[in-house]
Order: sequence, then structure tokens, then C-alpha cells
Amino acid sequence: MNTITPAMPPKSIKDPQPSVDRIDDLARRILYGDIFLPKFQREFVWEKQQILDLLDSVALNYPIGSILLWQSRQELRSESRIADLDIASPKPDYPVNYLLDGQQRLSSICGALYWRGENPNSPWNVAYNLRSKSFLHLDTVDEPPIHIVRLNKLPNPSAFFLQVAALEAARELELAGIARELFDRFKDYRVATVTLSDMTLADVAPIFERINSTGTRLTIVDLMRAATWSPDFDLVDSIDAIRKALEDKSFEGIERKAILRNVSAAIGGGFTAESIDDLRKSSVGDLKDAVEATDKSFRRSVDFLSSHIKAPSAAVVPYTNQIVVLAEILRRIPTPNAAQWAAIEKWFWRTGISGYFSGWNSGTMSSDLAAVVAFTQGQSSEIDIEVQKTDSNLWTNRAFRLNNAHSKILALILAYQMPVDILTGIAIDVSVALSWQNSKEFHHFFPQAFLKSKGVSSSHSSALANIIFLSSVSNKNISDRPPSDYVRELLDKHGEQARSWLSKSLIDDEAIAAALNDDYEAFLTARSKAIHRVASQLASW
Repeated sequence: MNTITPAMPPKSIKDPQPSVDRIDDLARRILYGDIFLPKFQREFVWEKQQILDLLDSVALNYPIGSILLWQSRQELRSESRIADLDIASPKPDYPVNYLLDGQQRLSSICGALYWRGENPNSPWNVAYNLRSKSFLHLDTVDEPPIHIVRLNKLPNPSAFFLQVAALEAARELELAGIARELFDRFKDYRVATVTLSDMTLADVAPIFERINSTGTRLTIVDLMRAATWSPDFDLVDSIDAIRKALEDKSFEGIERKAILRNVSAAIGGGFTAESIDDLRKSSVGDLKDAVEATDKSFRRSVDFLSSHIKAPSAAVVPYTNQIVVLAEILRRIPTPNAAQWAAIEKWFWRTGISGYFSGWNSGTMSSDLAAVVAFTQGQSSEIDIEVQKTDSNLWTNRAFRLNNAHSKILALILAYQMPVDILTGIAIDVSVALSWQNSKEFHHFFPQAFLKSKGVSSSHSSALANIIFLSSVSNKNISDRPPSDYVRELLDKHGEQARSWLSKSLIDDEAIAAALNDDYEAFLTARSKAIHRVASQLASW
């Protein structure tokens, strides 16, 4: 009997160490410099109500989630304050426990417990109303009424129980009991903590991206922000400035992580996590130069995609990493000649149609960069990568979905034909049709309701070869009519002109004949072949 042995991590990487820790101990470790908060966010971002809700969960003994620490000697820039609360700085040459997941939660606990009471509007000016058993923010640094206990008294038992004694002296015995319960809860409340150790930043990054549970999803970009931050340079701000510059052409949606790969390549590295990790060794000047070069290359890339490929936004580009490689090409050759432009276009269509970037990994990242270097240095007339040729079955076997790369490449192929509405001959505004958030311009040539009545499944009725650009008005005109009905009517009314309109949607005479017979399978076969012919031309296959 054959057995499969699961892959084991490298021996140099220790297994994560789980523990269960008291929450006030974790908060104290932040205050005194044993746990540090990398500069993932620009500042503390939780709303006051979120802080109160968290404290209430602790008081009620509700779970608040686990904590992820990374023990490392690598240097990440860390926060020196949580809002208006000063915290200790890292000690030199000392293993640091970086808080990767749980920053907002532990920051809230630390701030509320250890606030020193200077700014009345501080998010840490928190107290507990013993009568209503609820937390609240105060707006003064003056001592509140006896039934309201400031949270920053909890770490100081003598001060806290002095107030308990005052409650007992005032015969508020029930309130005194509630105060003791509050004290015990914050002293005894425990959370699960996982500590990662002996890992490089590149090893930690995928764990961090998968596990962190903050409201705003954090990625390797945030880790690298902490690794490279200085008063003169903020990686996230720099990347966001690039995205902002692409806003006019609707390409601001490019992921930060994609742009980070290009910053890494521009500084002399590559696209991989290991190369990105090396950014922390770079000077501020080199980082700024790399960001500037990346900014220019992305502007050129967007110009190419919008004008040559007719992609009006990042959303319709099949793979984000196509933009990454394209930007590196145009960083190295800012003004390609005609032959180079032709090679770049061919590369785009080939990688998009073949689905090449669906499995992009460290190996292909490195080989792609080598191909780009060879091409841009004139050692090769092509961007030499291995892609699998597709056949016409691709357009029959895959269903149309807005988040699907092949749906996007089909839309771009159709846009290249300068399509018209098949019922009216009016030009389709491809920039509207390819806005992608709005699918009203995409419709089924064989109506779904008609196919359902014939027993065709919804996924098969949405085969890519059954999708065309069509105005909403014409779609309502067609409704659920069989193609033999509305196509015959169209041909009778407009004759050869109608065939010309249909051809611009890659519906040839063979596909028209199948439609007139209401033969869905024959139509899919014919139209798939027509789409495949055009796709092959674009890819120079």
C-alpha cells in the first residue's frame, strides 16, 4: 500500500510555539518593550466604540481571537506611541517579539490599562460604570464619581482597592463586588498566543497574509513598510501615490503587492518574496529611485493596455501579474520600436489566452525576469516563455464569470473586433462594456430561459462561446425567444448587412446556420472555432 508523506517545513524553521497568556501581561510587554508593534498602519485606527466593545468582550469573558508574534532579530520599524501613550523602544541586539496579528486588540488593552491621564479626549480615557455594567469614554481627567472606575487603575491594585474600600464605606457593597469581579476578569483573562521564530521575513509573509484577522487585510506590503520605514520614506504612501497617478485611466485598482514586485525589480532584485525581503537592506535614496522608476513604467504600461489592448481598467486585465511583467519590460525599454511593440502584444495575448499566469510561482517569476532581460537587451527578438497553445474547446468548456481570466480575455478579443449591436448595427461602446463592474452589456446569444426549457444546465448555457456584447434594449427585444425566431427576423429585415453585424461578434455563417436550427451544440462548436481563429491570430499561433 502506497502512502503519501506530507511535506515538512525546512529543519531550519522551528515549529510555531503556542501558549496561553494573560492579557494584562501581554499589554505590559508592549508597554515595557518586549512586544513591538511594526508600522503596519499609519496610526491607531480603531473607533472609540470598537475599543469599548473589545473591553466589554473581555469583561464578559467572550473570546477576542488569538495573537500572532514573530520573534526575530530582523529590524522592523516599530511604533513608539499608541495614540497618546508612549511605549518603550526596542533594545539593541535583542530578539524582538513583533506583533503580527492582534495590533488593534492589544493596543486597545494596553492603552486603556496604562494611560497616564493627560489628554481628556484620549481614546484611552476609559472607565467602567459599575451601576450599568458598561464601559464609557470620559471627557475629563478629573476623578469621576465613586461608581465609575477608570481602567488605568486596574494595573495598580492599591489604587483600585482604595476605590473598592470607598464603595464599601459608602455601603455600596454590591458595586464593590462588581468592581472585584472586573479586577479578577482583567487579571485572569487569557488569550491564545502563537510565536513564530527563526523565520526570515519571506517565510513569515505568507503566514502573516493568511492568518492576520484585522479589519483591513494586511499583506507583505505592510511587512515591508515596517522593514523600510523612515521619516523620509513610507513604502505604502509611495505605492499609493503610483496608484493615484493611474486613477485618470481607471487603473488605480492595481494591487499594492503587484507594484511592490516592480519596486523590488527596479532596485536590482526580482519579483519573488525573497527579493522583496532584500528591500530592507536598501538605502532610502535607492528606494526612492526605484519607486520613481516604477511609477514611470506603470504609466507606460497603462497607456499600452488602454490604447493597444483596449483594456479600459485594471479590472479587465486577465492577470494582475501580466501588468507586473509588462511594467518591468517598459522600465527597461521605455520606448520600444515597432518590432518590440509587436512582440509585447503577442506576449500579452499568449499569456492571457493560455492562462499562463494562473500558476505564477517563484520559479516562473525568475524565468520570466530572465526572458525580459534577454528581450530588452536585444539578445532575443521575443519574450521567450513557454506557453501552452489552446484549442477551440476552451471557449466551449469554460463558463462566463466576471472574476474569470478567460472571460476577460474573451471580452478583450471581442472589443478588438469593434463590435456592433447585432439587432441594430449601432457601435458598442467597449469602454462601457468593459467597465466590468457592470455586466449589463454581456448577454447570451442563445437565451438562458430558452436553453433551460431544453434541459441545458445554467453553467453550460453560460459557455464563453454563447456570450456577446448586446445592449440592454436589444436583449429585452430578444428576451427568451429561440434564435431561429429572432435571427431569422434579423436576416429577413437586414439581409447581408445583418450577417456583417453578426460577424463583428465572431458569429460566422456556420454559427448562423446552427442558430437558425436552434442547435446549441453546433452553434458553440462553430463560434468557438471563430473565436479561436482570432485568438490564434492575436497570439501569432
